[in-house]
Amino acid sequence: MTLTTDQAHRRVSGTDWTALASELDVHGCAPTERLLTPAECRDLVALYEEPELFRTTVDMARHRFGSGEYRYFTHDLPTAVAALREALYPRLLPIAREWAARLGRPAPWPDSLEEWLERCHTAGQDRSAQILLRYGEGDWNALHRDVFGDMLFPLQVVVGLDVHGTDYTGGEFLMVEQRPRAQSRGIASVLRQGHGLVFTTRERPVRTRRGWSAGPMRHGVSTVRSGHRHTLGIVFHDAS
Repeated sequence: MTLTTDQAHRRVSGTDWTALASELDVHGCAPTERLLTPAECRDLVALYEEPELFRTTVDMARHRFGSGEYRYFTHDLPTAVAALREALYPRLLPIAREWAARLGRPAPWPDSLEEWLERCHTAGQDRSAQILLRYGEGDWNALHRDVFGDMLFPLQVVVGLDVHGTDYTGGEFLMVEQRPRAQSRGIASVLRQGHGLVFTTRERPVRTRRGWSAGPMRHGVSTVRSGHRHTLGIVFHDAS
């Protein structure tokens, strides 16, 4: 795993973040340009077989979260994961602050990811929330939100590690928006290998005749029809 922090920043800067922010406003999710090479994706997938890298493994069926499995990394993150997290935070921070301003809420996130994580730990959220997920044929993920405590960053990123249509079929990333006094709206996205998808952790600002309101959103994964699907989940708050 050779991705350096400088390389991660260069790759992250290759995304048009103004356009991404606009798409995020409309849909609650938006894709990035390539963040990882195919070789780096394969290296991350291989880490799933090294249990010492993870603090816990979750059997989704056991908890009725769906079907499949995921593992939370320890705080000793692989270099590529730590580098991407560090590079993505300052790009997402202005969007998070703008969304908070629209909703008339405080924006407690400092300029530094390190300082923000220190605040999480002081509040009792001191467990790593970086996730490596694995789905096989027939697996799926129920609609949910990754809220692990009061200290919450409103955006997160999922990175596809396999090739859709070759390594697996089905398994689209799902987002569902609960609309007031109306039917819910769903969005399905195919994750491209090595590309990220930025999405809202809990809600997005929605313009109404009375101003801005919070549109609740949840995310999940449709049923994998064949093969195996691996993804990397990058979360910017830690868990309690």
